[in-house]
Amino acid sequence: MATFRAGTLPRDEWTHLAHLRVGAWHVHHHGADEALPLLRVRIGSLNERHGTANSTTGGYHETITAAYLRLIADFLASANPELALDLRVAALLESPLADRAVLFRYWSRDRLLSPEARAAWLAPDLAPLAWPAP
Repeated sequence: MATFRAGTLPRDEWTHLAHLRVGAWHVHHHGADEALPLLRVRIGSLNERHGTANSTTGGYHETITAAYLRLIADFLASANPELALDLRVAALLESPLADRAVLFRYWSRDRLLSPEARAAWLAPDLAPLAWPAP
């Protein structure tokens, strides 16, 4: 987590599971609403350090980030609060929420992968956003 926050996390370690760990840490420490603006800046900055442009076709994706934060918040709220965060994150990473395609339960592919969804929040068009998934 320290390397992410410092912006020094190597590109090859910035995986889908790392995104989920980072999201869970931020939700745990800041709540989903406060985590979103922090992650907007931190992910954008890390992308730039990795040479990834934050544009309408690549880099930071607002809808995906906001959606995962909401789903992670639901997941963590349903977990035993007496468990240490690392154990709850381990459970998250072994749950269906870690499936890279999970957001397609809520959004059609075209809508979620659109430039509009990358730039700003677009509500789901297939199912209400909540965990567990429909």
